[in-house]
Amino acid sequence: MRSVPEYRPLPNDMFWEGAVNARWITGAFYRMGRHEWLTDLGWQQMHGDGITRVIDLRNPGEIKRREHDPVLDHEGVEGVQILELPLETSDNERFASVAVPYMNHTNMYRLVCEEFGDQLRAVFEALRETAEHGTVIHCSAGRDRSGLIATMLLDLAGRREDIETHDELAVRGINEWHRVSPRKHPYESYQNEPELRRNIAERAQGLHEFLQWLGSARDFLSSCGMQSSDLDRLQKLARQPKP
Repeated sequence: MRSVPEYRPLPNDMFWEGAVNARWITGAFYRMGRHEWLTDLGWQQMHGDGITRVIDLRNPGEIKRREHDPVLDHEGVEGVQILELPLETSDNERFASVAVPYMNHTNMYRLVCEEFGDQLRAVFEALRETAEHGTVIHCSAGRDRSGLIATMLLDLAGRREDIETHDELAVRGINEWHRVSPRKHPYESYQNEPELRRNIAERAQGLHEFLQWLGSARDFLSSCGMQSSDLDRLQKLARQPKP
């Protein structure tokens, strides 16, 4: 059974038991919040949907089970590989001075690109190795670090017009979790609709500015050292029809 039955997934979210903020991004790629929220059945359901790889974007110190996480018979499931590829380095002084208390807004996307290009390239090189059916990316909330990767995947897929909507879904998904979570978050809490709309609008402005700076995800990843053939493969995966 779910650890928090009251959590209400958004329409078209993936139903992997226990998953928070879980949805399809584009092509072979999905996103969600921390994988420790999944139950044993949730892992099985994910694998049943063709997922063969999970990429965890968190720093090593964040990767741990908490008091209210479901108790599992096994961590993960046979056939699903978990890769730990942190998107940021905690001792980067420029990032640490801005990301207070952590990366929590779209207006930090450019900073991550500028400071952690090698780590971004490593994530996208791993995404390039996705099997035909799917890879899930996740961070803690499934909102910000996952959001940067999702934004770039949508751009690679030629779906830039869907980026703001996708960000709104991620914001609403984790806000719903804050409504029912048995664990009080140290910095965030549930937002009412007017407050949530203001947050979404501010994030949309941040996305607009980031995309103007980025130009294109393909050109940026090429500048980080990704090969043209690898980018071709990545774009092909991102442009696959929805499973």
